[in-house]
Amino acid sequence: MEIWTGFLVGFFGSLHCIGMCGPIVLALPVIGDSQLKIFAGRILYNLGRIFTYTLLGGLFGLFGSRLVLFGLQQDLSVAFGIIILAYVLTPRKLKNKAANTFVYRETTNIIKARFASMISKKSNSSLFTIGVLNGLLPCGFVYVGIAGAVSTVDWISGALYMAMFGLGTFPVMLATALFGKIININLKRKVNKLIPAFAILLALIFILRGLNLGIPYLSPKFQKTVIEQPAPCH
Repeated sequence: MEIWTGFLVGFFGSLHCIGMCGPIVLALPVIGDSQLKIFAGRILYNLGRIFTYTLLGGLFGLFGSRLVLFGLQQDLSVAFGIIILAYVLTPRKLKNKAANTFVYRETTNIIKARFASMISKKSNSSLFTIGVLNGLLPCGFVYVGIAGAVSTVDWISGALYMAMFGLGTFPVMLATALFGKIININLKRKVNKLIPAFAILLALIFILRGLNLGIPYLSPKFQKTVIEQPAPCH
């Protein structure tokens, strides 16, 4: 997966973040009495998110590099595309049931408790930490970004891919932090309607990429790399 596509995934996925992470962003403490200090604090929060995404990208990029050694990179791309399609087409009721599972619920509650602790401290370091924790919250589009990181060739590429993903989310999330209270609710609803269409488009790109059709950038030709077995000794 080309590293620059991480920015596109993050940018369009951040439209989804307005609804999901908007309440967290609007609850961020105001530190300082000048617009410059407030602006700097919001940047620190976003840098915390990007830091977490980069670490996750490195971790899953390393995992993906192991799969590449076995020639599974293209199969993995197709599989992720199918998973994204399945997620988009899954009825909301089933998604809500999944969100009510013990592991999901407990993980979210632990992170939310840490949010409350950090918000009460009202310091620049707490803003960065809130961003770090925000990056760990269960999120469908973060998983899509991680899927792209797994499709890279090594941990460095995976980290760079998710760093680009984080940078893609930066403009919308910063705007939400600064102007979120005046964003029209109807606009949020219209934006949310675009999310499934974007997810389907992204899934199709993953699938095409894995089909090895020889289309530059979209479905390039790859030579499978497999681990050769040593010749038996005689």
